[in-house]
Amino acid sequence: MPRIMAFDYGTKRIGIAVTDPLQIIANGLDTVHPKDIVEYLKKYMDTNPVERFVVGEPKQMDGTASQSALHVRGFVTILKKNFPDIPIEMLDERFTSKMASAVIAQSGMGKKARQNKELVDTISATIILQSWLEKGSFR
Repeated sequence: MPRIMAFDYGTKRIGIAVTDPLQIIANGLDTVHPKDIVEYLKKYMDTNPVERFVVGEPKQMDGTASQSALHVRGFVTILKKNFPDIPIEMLDERFTSKMASAVIAQSGMGKKARQNKELVDTISATIILQSWLEKGSFR
């Protein structure tokens, strides 16, 4: 069964998470620089079929688009251009970075791990994907 892949987009790093083959659990995959994302995804999808992308949608507290939403829309355009057969869904990503930091803190990792932005981005993508799975968006 193909996987579902989620992204926590940032201008410096993109956190990536994928489901297990049965699409039950979200797992952190990697963090990639935006300029390398298309090559990374093509290489990954050579051996792992992906049926859907879920992209974190940055919003402000009042639900309006945040300043980084323009960058995310550009990223979505790149995904559509390079992977036209893969549907893309957006999911509100408010608080995912804070939740990721809390997960790291609760795991017993030290302060240095909590400050590891790549780890935070990967966990944020995992939270986005797990939230999407729990929402039952694809069923």
